[in-house]
Amino acid sequence: MGGVTLVELLVVIVIVGILASVAYPNYQEFMNRAKRNEARAALLRLATNQERFYINNNTFTQDLTQLGFGTTPTADTETGYYRIRVTAANASNYTATATYLQGGGEALKCLTFTIDGREVKTSAPDTNCWERKR
Repeated sequence: MGGVTLVELLVVIVIVGILASVAYPNYQEFMNRAKRNEARAALLRLATNQERFYINNNTFTQDLTQLGFGTTPTADTETGYYRIRVTAANASNYTATATYLQGGGEALKCLTFTIDGREVKTSAPDTNCWERKR
């Protein structure tokens, strides 16, 4: 006969539940890493553009439009999870920060990324967010 018993159906539901309970946290971590990569990439692009601006003008700038970003004083990353801002700029240095805009666990892990003109990279509250695997 071609019928499915209730026990077989329950076994399938349990298996699917177990697979989902393993897969969903891995998916969430993958998505969080992608958001962090986007913030890091935006700050590295900003740093490259700051160097180019410095070569031409002998100073750094806080104006993101001069650095190839569409708006100033802030610009959002492509997906909008992080906001970029140059918090200080003068003839000798600058500081740029990417701040996470959403709440939740990611805000408790990698709320901010910072880079300056000396290529010093920091993050908070977790100080290892610039590492590739995190």
